[in-house]
Amino acid sequence: MTAASKRKPIIINAFDMGCSGLQAPGLWKHPKDKSRNYNTIEYWTYLAKLLEKGKFNALFIADVLGGYDVYNGPRNIRAAAIAGAQWPVNEPSAVVSAMAAVTKKLAFGVTFSTISEAPYHFTRRLATLDHLTKGRVGWNVVSSYLDSAARNLLNGEDLPPHDERYERAEEYIRVVYDLLLSSWADDAVELKDGVFTNPDKIREINFEGNYFKVPGPNITEPSPQRLPVILQAGTSKQGKEFAAKNAEVVFITTFSPEALGKQIQDIKRLALENYGRPEGSIKFLQLITTVIADTEEEAAEKYKDLKSYGDIQGAQALFSGWTGIDIGQFAEGEELRDVGSNAVRGFVDLWTKTSPGEPEDVKKTREYVARQITVGGLGPVFFGTAKTVADEIERWVNVSGVDGFNITYAVTPGSFEDVVEYLIPELQERGLVWDDYPETESLTFREQLFGSDRKEPEYLLESHPAHDLRWRAGVSKEEFEKQVAEVKKRIAQVDKENKAKAQTAQK
Repeated sequence: MTAASKRKPIIINAFDMGCSGLQAPGLWKHPKDKSRNYNTIEYWTYLAKLLEKGKFNALFIADVLGGYDVYNGPRNIRAAAIAGAQWPVNEPSAVVSAMAAVTKKLAFGVTFSTISEAPYHFTRRLATLDHLTKGRVGWNVVSSYLDSAARNLLNGEDLPPHDERYERAEEYIRVVYDLLLSSWADDAVELKDGVFTNPDKIREINFEGNYFKVPGPNITEPSPQRLPVILQAGTSKQGKEFAAKNAEVVFITTFSPEALGKQIQDIKRLALENYGRPEGSIKFLQLITTVIADTEEEAAEKYKDLKSYGDIQGAQALFSGWTGIDIGQFAEGEELRDVGSNAVRGFVDLWTKTSPGEPEDVKKTREYVARQITVGGLGPVFFGTAKTVADEIERWVNVSGVDGFNITYAVTPGSFEDVVEYLIPELQERGLVWDDYPETESLTFREQLFGSDRKEPEYLLESHPAHDLRWRAGVSKEEFEKQVAEVKKRIAQVDKENKAKAQTAQK
């Protein structure tokens, strides 16, 4: 038995978005690409059935709420529009119910921004998805990074500063916790003696913060997971702190397993030291694109062919939107540098700093960045035979300790079909992924991630800060009022101590 076969199987997610191209701007022109059909139900139901056939854990659906209009800007959408670079974009959650209806075990991670809508309204949409999928949904929490989104969502105002966005996101998620966990008792819906819902088992949350005032009670009854799985993708200082406290899954993108391992360890350390969350309480996923063929030579040719369809202008529009830096300000051969940004700070570091394990002589010019983005976008491309790609996946796991991968496409559904037909069997042979889903009648997203052998596998781990905010069956309203007050007092004290610690570290 190999070392790999002794490991717990890694997580394999697909990564898509309600648009054409996603991480491969311009490849909608490729004759084998069907991403143009993103606005049809059939596109998504076919993908869901394909992924479940391949025993994928989940489909992770990205989203943005504005156009990439920084390149050659300001407010210039031209390059993104021509290239189809994540423009146009459909709302991500609308297709989830259709996909859930044609699958039984595949889970869905859906991106929603904390500036997109009131938390009360969002909580209802999230709980509804959890009901309709039988607990197979998660929320990818983002604070948004595009001024083009903020102008349309915040009454024409610019995007708030980076740190303020995370402060607002922290308050937003606290409202969601209260509405989903603390507003209804588990057994509030009785359906007996002429009573549908016992009003004594419902309470107002009376949330009052700097950004939100939400009295409640929540309008939806408790869903299968009570709180859908919390995912997060920020790796700035504030993003890591938010993840350490709240996330159950963290989505990271780097270009070397050494850099990835450092990011993972940073968040694990914060989670343990600041919030008492032990090893295994957060899962980490890396973005990759795979290009697979029967031979190494065929894979290289396939990769070359894919890149020939890439749109360089669209790639620069994406980069400029991701970083908040107009890449058009740099001369053709000039090396990029961080000139200050209010967008995704982790992306700036990714492209302007040499990562561990990367050759020191890499010159990250405008041309270098654009070429890299045309296939694979923000993440590395693993190309070769199924064996070669599996070798690289195994190397990244061994070096970084990552829990799994978000695999995106160069062309769809072809890239995913190759993964299902060739790569998954190779990974199964090595014991790196499971052979099948657990044999249970239903399987929630959280059970997929943390196993079904816990006492209450569909609910938050006990180490999560929000765990004790749940109103359990059999607990009276008066008892729970005391419990939730004590829990919030404890959370507030931990937050105060961590803030003081951070201030001391800055001095």
